[in-house]
Amino acid sequence: MQSKMVRDLLQNCVLSSCGETNFDKVVHGYQSSIPTLCTIIKEDFYILSGTMDPSSSLKFISETYLDTITEEITVLLERLCELQFKENALHIVKANKISKKHRRTVHAVASQEYHKKGRNFCLTLYQLKCLSQLIKLFLFMEEKVEELCAEILLMPLFTEKNVQGVLKKASGELLIGETRANEASVLPEQLLQVKEPISLNFGWRNAFKDLSSSVAHCITIAIQDFSTKILQHERQEQSSAAGYAMSLVNNQQIRESCRAVQQEEQPKRIAKFCSDIMGELDTLLPLALACRDDSLQEIRANFVEACSKVATAVLARLEEKSEDVPSKAPLQNLYAALSTAIYVYQHFTTYSNLMRESSKKPLFLVPVQQYQKFIDVLQFQVTNYCVRVCATSILQDAESHHWDDYKAFYEGERCSFSVQMWHYFCCSLHHDLWTILPPKLAKEILTDVLEQSLDVLSSRYSQACPSYKRTPQIRIDIAAILMSTENMLWSVCSSVQEFLNPHEDRDLKIYKIHSHCNNMLSVLAILTSPLKNLYETLVNNSGEHLPHVFSKGFYHPLHWLFCIPSSSPSLPKSPSVREMAAQGQLKLLLSQPYCNLNLLLETLLYHDCLLVRILLKSSRSEVFTGEEQSSLLDEINNKEPTLIETIFTILADCILSPKSLGIAFEAYMEKEQLWDSLYNMTVSSCGKSEPEVIRCLKLILINSVKGIVKQIVSLMHSWEATENYGTYQHKQIVPESLLKTVPREWNYTPREMKRKESGKCFTRLAAQAVSIVISKLPTVIACLPPPIKYFFFLAERKMSRNFSELKKAGLLVWNLIVIICRIFEDGNTAELLTGATLDRWSKEKLSLVRVCLESIMGKQKTGPKQVTQKVIQSIEQQRPNWIESQLLKARKLSTDCGSDAIEGAALEQEGIAFGFTEQKINMMVLDICHKPGGSEYLRQIYHIIRLNEQYLNDQLSCENSPEENVTSNQSLLLTLKGREEQAVFNPFQVHSQSCAKVFNQSTITEWNWDWSDLLSSCLGLDQMTFRVLLAHSFKCVGAFDQYPF
Repeated sequence: MQSKMVRDLLQNCVLSSCGETNFDKVVHGYQSSIPTLCTIIKEDFYILSGTMDPSSSLKFISETYLDTITEEITVLLERLCELQFKENALHIVKANKISKKHRRTVHAVASQEYHKKGRNFCLTLYQLKCLSQLIKLFLFMEEKVEELCAEILLMPLFTEKNVQGVLKKASGELLIGETRANEASVLPEQLLQVKEPISLNFGWRNAFKDLSSSVAHCITIAIQDFSTKILQHERQEQSSAAGYAMSLVNNQQIRESCRAVQQEEQPKRIAKFCSDIMGELDTLLPLALACRDDSLQEIRANFVEACSKVATAVLARLEEKSEDVPSKAPLQNLYAALSTAIYVYQHFTTYSNLMRESSKKPLFLVPVQQYQKFIDVLQFQVTNYCVRVCATSILQDAESHHWDDYKAFYEGERCSFSVQMWHYFCCSLHHDLWTILPPKLAKEILTDVLEQSLDVLSSRYSQACPSYKRTPQIRIDIAAILMSTENMLWSVCSSVQEFLNPHEDRDLKIYKIHSHCNNMLSVLAILTSPLKNLYETLVNNSGEHLPHVFSKGFYHPLHWLFCIPSSSPSLPKSPSVREMAAQGQLKLLLSQPYCNLNLLLETLLYHDCLLVRILLKSSRSEVFTGEEQSSLLDEINNKEPTLIETIFTILADCILSPKSLGIAFEAYMEKEQLWDSLYNMTVSSCGKSEPEVIRCLKLILINSVKGIVKQIVSLMHSWEATENYGTYQHKQIVPESLLKTVPREWNYTPREMKRKESGKCFTRLAAQAVSIVISKLPTVIACLPPPIKYFFFLAERKMSRNFSELKKAGLLVWNLIVIICRIFEDGNTAELLTGATLDRWSKEKLSLVRVCLESIMGKQKTGPKQVTQKVIQSIEQQRPNWIESQLLKARKLSTDCGSDAIEGAALEQEGIAFGFTEQKINMMVLDICHKPGGSEYLRQIYHIIRLNEQYLNDQLSCENSPEENVTSNQSLLLTLKGREEQAVFNPFQVHSQSCAKVFNQSTITEWNWDWSDLLSSCLGLDQMTFRVLLAHSFKCVGAFDQYPF
């Protein structure tokens, strides 16, 4: 019956559409039928696992489903091959213009030849794609069935043969090992028996054997054909276009074959022609992945060979593109060629890994090595070109750097042209790298360019000998360089530790950047400080003390950042502080070229979840009107989590930070007056008026008690089957709809409920059910996430004191029992939760168990019933004070997390560097991402933070202000609303954002420099360096030889 059902399903899916059967119809038919078959197989696996042994179950699945599917697809492909062969033969006949008589002869001969060999016909690219999609469906089904077998039958698919006691000599004789005494009567042939492996036999690949020769031949031609056309089309577009800029496409939607590549290594934009070629290869890839049998290896070999030729052709085109820079093409072509080469390299590496199951040797060794070499050369070329442009073009500014000129530069109204152009170049480089290259490589290149260009700037300004009128220009130039570097530093650092505590061995490039900036700060201090301050510093440190001062170690690497009078509020207060400012944590997060999940979670948890509290404070309230209400309903219908639900889900999974959830939602719960709502949560479906936080808590608690409910329902079924089923099971049960029509005056009781059950039997059943619930409570609480336990611990302290019942077990235990009672009260909810079917008798008994639990918790308004008292007394007689001890144990487990969190509060106040190490953050991120939708929740919050960057910065800047001054009625932006990311660098926007702060010389000259501190720090320089810089200052000429150093 099942085999017939499978045949009918497959045949109906293919033959349902009108017209002649072709490859397209077969694919569409199997796309709809394969998921259905997987569902049916899963159901049968569950049924068979409880009734048959694993070997028989696998045999049934193989013969009933897998063999039937193989037979159907074999017949279908044979029919398609015959039609295709006839069509090819007719095309050949028409092309040669053969006579009608001769055409019939050829057609007959062709048909006979096909039946003999069944191969050697042409397939188009579209037909190959259809076959590839069909094979992809079978690969999916094969993997799905294997997963079901391992999950349900709890056994591997293939087991090794057991050949115990059997040995074989080199001559071929069989030797039987020593046997035990009780095995003497065993026959020799029994000892030689070998246990056959239990495995599924899905021979769908055999159906494609007749197609293998044609597919292997046509796949080479198809790949060569479409790759040549795409490359020719790209060359024609370039020749007809006005410029030489490459046409790029976004690579945001990662294909299945590239999911193994981490986000920080994924290119963002690639050449369009390469994307088109690799997309076609991805479509044909399943043809090569299916080749496990020797008869299909020719397809894989031809696919690998064709792909290698395509890779060589694409590489040659990328080399041509890179050679056109900068004579014909813009610099962006280098970035695009580098990003595209990385994309192709990752693709073929993934191909090789996917095909390595049946081939131990690397299949794409030569193309991968060629691309790796090209990537290394191109990366060096990009970095070297940018540094040379800075050194030879941008920083060559004769007019600005005429230091011995006795006229002020532009009357002291601006800094050097070269510094301003260097700033624009770094901003444009930052934009291009961030929008084209993989994030990790983009940061490496930007760091190298910034470090090497700062080296050039430091060297040149150290050699400057300015006149009196040009001294302020030195000051404004160096100040502008330092502020521009500070702005770039957020982008090149990947973590707070790397920013605040760079180490020479660990972060060499970052350390060098700080070193260059400190050197330029020393130049600024010695060359531009007032003569009086310079004189006092030299006099106070002259004589015998000066050599000792010179021998001291250099200052902190971040020293230059805190010497700029208008330092950014994002910076910490001093170099020795190991805690980042709140604005700095946010700026560091949003300066990264991608969503850094570790840094995001660290930012969310930072400073007692300050950013999360701002987001919750600015989120929409529970009351909506008009369009807002309709949009909310649409959001609920689409089952998309709201911001509050997303934040709650993430913080609830932060098990290493149990206080975060409670701290983040404390102000929100008080604002919405939700603490008292935790006293009596319902289990009914979420309504419009139910707060989102309560809904999230309720779902977590319901999932935690699901096991208890299933166990109680199973107890009811077993009790019903063994003791209290009655004598009417052969009678037809009266439908519920008919029973409702019976008048109440009749006092009619259905016959199936007239059972011989005594009060003693029910007491024993109810006592057993109540004991199960009470005994499982400590285990349920122990398995709850620590943030949830601390949230209820905090809620219990925040709630009104008129809930005297909570003193017995605590709020968490109370809510768990209340939820269990609500589930037992509504039999439909119990059925939905467990998937079991409950009759009226079972529902009534569950309701009585609920009454017993309510009586134990003291929740009943009236006195306990007699039956309830008997149940509780029965439990107490068997185990005195057991219920109370279990409740106390559960309460202790629910409050332990809260007390531990309070004890650790002092350590967390010392700073996030101590409270949350990099290892802890990484562990929590992995735990969140392993949960369903976890990584998407994190990216959703990151997206909202990026959209509301300015608003969040304004709120963070008011952190120490009174609460009434911080409150804002602005609602958060949740979508882009038609705005797109700027794809082209806009220098005017950069000018408007940074001109007033970085390049305004009149403003910088009014800064209140702490010259004493600057000059004192300069005394830590090397003696030679200090003497040279001092000699460059015109103010010390003539007085320089008075000092003994």
